[in-house]
Amino acid sequence: MNSQPLVLASTSIYRSELLARLRIPFQTTAPEVDETPLPDESAKQTSWRLSRAKAQAVAARHPDALIIGSDQVALLGNQQLGKPLTHDNAARQLRAMRGQTVTFYTALTLFNARSGDIQTEVAINRVHYRELTDTQIESYLHKEQPYHCAGSVKSEGLGIALVSSMEGDDPNALVGLPLILLINMLFRQGIAIL
Repeated sequence: MNSQPLVLASTSIYRSELLARLRIPFQTTAPEVDETPLPDESAKQTSWRLSRAKAQAVAARHPDALIIGSDQVALLGNQQLGKPLTHDNAARQLRAMRGQTVTFYTALTLFNARSGDIQTEVAINRVHYRELTDTQIESYLHKEQPYHCAGSVKSEGLGIALVSSMEGDDPNALVGLPLILLINMLFRQGIAIL
């Protein structure tokens, strides 16, 4: 069994909580990567590039570790939706999303800093939103304040009330870390969860 340390290249409490479900020891480190999309880059390409960049940025500080990088980009029509950061931005995002379908691209990278082996995959989830009133949007935002979540919704919390249906292979990906993909990647690196 592989005894390399496992490092999550993220300070997201949501990703950390998800990874803790696997009951394997890990540490977290801030990747300090600029998350600005490049011109003409698709949402899928942005998530892919940033998940790899995050894992590789942490490698210099953890040259013997298995490093997990992840990034999520939400796409409404042709517009990438990032983290709103403020109430007004979140309200604008949710008003645009009502009655619409948003596609979430959650890229996952596992980088073996010791060997240089790198695996990257993207989980795709489609979320269909209810026809929300302005009052419902404001009520939700005041109660949950999802200002650090792509698309302004915490589907694992009260945000589920905004959703009419979801499609995807891994509900954990929507929260920010595709655990099904991660388990497969860890197995290929000699780490069995069970």
